Amino acid sequence: MILFVKYDNKKLVVIFDKRRSIRDEAMINELEFFNQATLRICSSLDINEVAQECLDFLQGYIPLDGVAVTYFDEKNRSLVIMAIKSKLPLNTQTTIIPISQEGHQAYKKIKDTVLIFNDPENRPVTPPMWMKLGLVDKSSIVLFMSVKGRPLGQIDFFTRGRNRYTDEHAHLISLLHKPFSIAVANSLQYQEVVNIKELFSHDLQQACHGLAQGPEGEIIGAGGGLYNVMEAVTQVAPLNTPVLLMGETGVGKEIIANRIHYSSPRKEGPFVKINSGAIPEGLIDSELFGHEKGAFTGALARKSGRFELAHQGTLFLDEVGDLPASVQVRLLRVLQEKEIERVGGSKPIKVDVRIIAATHRNMAVLVREGSFRLDLWFRINVFPITIPPLRERKSDIPNLIRYFIMRKSRELNLGFNPELAPGTMERLMAYDWPGNVRELQNIVERVLIQSRITGSSQPLRFDEFAFPGGGSKARQSLPEPEGKFLSLDEAMKLHIQSALDLTHGKIHGKGGAAELLRINPNTLRHRMRMLGIPYGRKRTNNRLNP
Repeated sequence: MILFVKYDNKKLVVIFDKRRSIRDEAMINELEFFNQATLRICSSLDINEVAQECLDFLQGYIPLDGVAVTYFDEKNRSLVIMAIKSKLPLNTQTTIIPISQEGHQAYKKIKDTVLIFNDPENRPVTPPMWMKLGLVDKSSIVLFMSVKGRPLGQIDFFTRGRNRYTDEHAHLISLLHKPFSIAVANSLQYQEVVNIKELFSHDLQQACHGLAQGPEGEIIGAGGGLYNVMEAVTQVAPLNTPVLLMGETGVGKEIIANRIHYSSPRKEGPFVKINSGAIPEGLIDSELFGHEKGAFTGALARKSGRFELAHQGTLFLDEVGDLPASVQVRLLRVLQEKEIERVGGSKPIKVDVRIIAATHRNMAVLVREGSFRLDLWFRINVFPITIPPLRERKSDIPNLIRYFIMRKSRELNLGFNPELAPGTMERLMAYDWPGNVRELQNIVERVLIQSRITGSSQPLRFDEFAFPGGGSKARQSLPEPEGKFLSLDEAMKLHIQSALDLTHGKIHGKGGAAELLRINPNTLRHRMRMLGIPYGRKRTNNRLNP
């Protein structure tokens, strides 16, 4: 309301301009609405929080049951839901909404504008979105956003029922076009920064893991069963020649690859490893060669592949025989042209990488069957090295066992290095070790863990491991179950009672049950109490008074 004051013959005359008063009051209301809404729109970089704030605020001005924020993925011709807040039940599991060719063309023509859709059928762009969300009978106001002439996305303000919105409602929403555009653009940029940070953190962890490993120390068997292998490593390490490591699973192909890298002129460069058989076929291209932003749904940022990470270093391709045919073609080009292309990219990137491949499969058979390219086989099979299985170099077993006992005892904080019981080494060497060095390492660790649990510092016997020629004495002393299989507690109780019978109830000392069971006497007493086995005077009284 505007107040005009003038003097008329020394009299004060007050004039109220009602017309201007109403108009100015409306302007003040719109300004207050804009300020309050903008404070909520810009309150957070999390678009979910922004959507909730806007729903709570705007429902006081327009009919409103929900707010949906989507961005336009032009490359994949779809709308991606960034956030949706609703008082109505919706199928919010759907996040990517493909749009038709007609809708795609219509969307590209829509610039910054606000449209009312009181009739669900009269919507050129996104009816599939609401069909998938499970809300068809509704009215909506849609605020379309663009950046530098390119569609950015849209915000749907919706409510149940038809013909609920008017031009006055659309006018209020149009006032918020710039704040919403800025908020959505900032949220997308923020999410991209978060994704890049996560990718960088992942790459940094991988790099630190590789650096922490560093060059291996002495390789057990270098002067024995692996003598010929280490001679070949010495010959090829100083060169850039591709190397193919062949051998059964668990023979130590990665350790040999590690030695080749750290014995080469590339030792100051990265040593990047990838297991080709452990990555799904749909992701192997991206993992090896990287991808550009927008190359596929979910590619919100550019990512460097393993080849780029290994530039001026070595790439260890484990299980190369499992590579899909499409990746084999791209790998062949890398070996021939020394360049890669990221997924979704068109610009070649030069890389200087030495390839060390490894496989446990018969590559000649794969080539003959057609599952592995012959020309790629020629490229990687320049300098093959075959690593013999453990059963063919049993002279290395004693040194390997001593090494693993020392290493695992330190990792498990045992405080001592247990010795082997007499005759145990002979049984270990008599076994064929189908899992090779990895199996041997796991068995040693398992026995040391059991030793740590029981608190026993007695020599290691490996009695619970089934060697050729029969099982452990513990298994042989148990009777066959009759009617039902014994539980672990029942079997343990029966076994302890058998030991007590043999030692006439004696627990500790020479010839006692603890020595027979190779367990600490205090641990044995604790287990007897837990299992309800009497000992001492109680055992004597029970025998006298059955």
